[in-house]
Formats: sequence, C-alpha cells, structure tokens
Amino acid sequence: MEKLLQINNIHTSFHTHMGEVQSVRGVTIDLYKGEAIGIVGESGSGKSITMMTVMRLLDNNGEIKTGEVLFEGKDLTKLSEKDMEKIRGNSIGMIFQDPMTSLNPVLTVGDQLSEPLIKHKRMSKSEAKKKVIEMLGLVGIPSPEKRIKQYPHEFSGGMRQRVMIAMALICGPKLLIADEPTTALDVTIQAQILELMKELKEKLNMSIILITHDLGVVADVCSRINVMYGGVVVESGSSKDIFYNANHPYTWGLLRSIPNPKLDIKERLKPIEGTPPDLLAPPKGCPFAARCEYAMKICFENKPEQYKINEGHYSSCWLNHPNAPKVKRNIERGEADGEK
Repeated sequence: MEKLLQINNIHTSFHTHMGEVQSVRGVTIDLYKGEAIGIVGESGSGKSITMMTVMRLLDNNGEIKTGEVLFEGKDLTKLSEKDMEKIRGNSIGMIFQDPMTSLNPVLTVGDQLSEPLIKHKRMSKSEAKKKVIEMLGLVGIPSPEKRIKQYPHEFSGGMRQRVMIAMALICGPKLLIADEPTTALDVTIQAQILELMKELKEKLNMSIILITHDLGVVADVCSRINVMYGGVVVESGSSKDIFYNANHPYTWGLLRSIPNPKLDIKERLKPIEGTPPDLLAPPKGCPFAARCEYAMKICFENKPEQYKINEGHYSSCWLNHPNAPKVKRNIERGEADGEK
C-alpha cells in the first residue's frame, strides 16, 4: 500500500501571554491511500491541532516548531501560503467541528459550495451550479435545486453537517479530514452521517482521518486507531487491537467510559479520574501518570518508550517493559487488574 500522508515527529506550540502552550509534542501518524483511520482522545489531547497543523490553519500565535507533514511526498510545512491554498479544499478537504459557525450566514449554501469549484476547477457559474446540485443530492439533501438558494439558518443541524460534507468533497479530494463530524447530532443522524462517509469513501476511493472523542464512532469506520493524550500518541494499532488488546491504561479508561452492549447486567460507567496535564508545563514523564492507577516512579520521571505489542500495534507505557509489574486486562469489561 502506498502512503498518502506521513506526519513525522510534529511539534506545534502556541505563544500566549502566559507562556508557550505545547499542544502537539512529537506526533507521528501514517495514512495509506484509500484507508480510514481514527484519532481519539479527550478534549485538549491535541487531535484537532494536529490536523490544523496538516492544513496549516493555525492562529497567528501558532508555530510548527519541528517535524514534517508529507502529502504525496511533498512537505506541507515548507510550502508557501499561496501553494497551500491550492491544496486546501482541493486535494485535502476538511469537515470542521461546528457546521453553523463554519458556514457563512450571509451567503446562500449554493454560493458557498460553488466558490471552491470556481477557484480550483475554473468552472463557470452554470457548471458549478450543476455540480453543487449533484453533490447535495449525493449527500442526501432533498430538493437540492431549491436548497441551493437557501441560507444556513434554514437548515437543520444534520442538514448543515451534510452541507459541510458536500463542501469538503465538492472538488474530489484525495484526503478527507473529519473533525468531530457527529458532535451535537442525535444518534439517528449520527448513524446516517457515518454511513454516508463510508459510502463516499468507497465511491470516491479517498482516504479519511476521523477525529473524535467517541470510540464507538470509529469502531465501524476506521481500520486503524491512534489514541492521543497530552499532545502525544500513547497507543496505535488496528481497531481490533485497540478494542480487544489495548495496552495503555488511558485506552482502558476510554473503553471503560463507554457502554458495553454485550453485558447482561447494567453497570455504572467508570470515568477517568483527574484532569488532563497543563501543556504550559508538560510533565517530563508519561503525560497520563498523574491519573494512572498503575503509575510507577519511572512514569513520572522518564518519558516511556514506544513498545511494539505486535505487528502494527504500539503502546507508549512503562507497563510493557519486561521488568514492570504484570497487569492483566479484562477484555470483556475493558478493565485491568494487577495480578496478585
């Protein structure tokens, strides 16, 4: 398989009046052509900033300190803004978190969808209109001929999300980045949006990066999952590895915090105690150590190595060291218990 995107040891910081916020601290992620991968973790773990780094859409106080982002072999961090404008919305499409604030309230949906076609594909207004109607129909919006004349506030939340998907796909990108595409939608609309993304992936043969805090969302869409915490990837592997053979306490915590439909008895969900680390002064050891019930002295003092669990499955946790105490994970309940 050919790699479409390679994020190599990226460090991204924001300079504030309080100091430097180290939002992304050495992230490495690979994406192959035609593949869908997930990036999961709590709010503030660095998921969205990693993708904003890829798109070069950081605020003025943001800085890519080190690392490279290779898209089809071209380092995006070295390109000029003019060259990046040719890639954004054309080769790489992005669905942003909040469709209401991402859409311009004073322009019709048709005008907003036509703009990238006129800019990138050099289409005439009539050609762009025809393509917009076709794309709105493809994403499941009824009566697209009438809808193109309407404004964002005239659409429901689910329909606005479909418009955002149409906008991201209108130029036929090779990569679609979906940042929390189902947030604030009811479960029925969530299922429809995810099914739509899977269908379009197969139809258009594109790659997808799905960002979410909900492991249940990535289970059905992604072949591989990267778990982020404190600005780093703490575990990565296939969906099967993450759900049935997770090797990091943070991943166990995420699994414990979602309902398990296979259980015959009702159980209270177990939250992860504590708060995420302050990235103004990141911990020198494992970022999860302060919240981890299995933390050892070394976890606070030294950053864990990346251990290979099996082919394609890696975990950055000192529990995988040969001399560490043995911890057995209960797969069915998503729990871990120290062996006595």
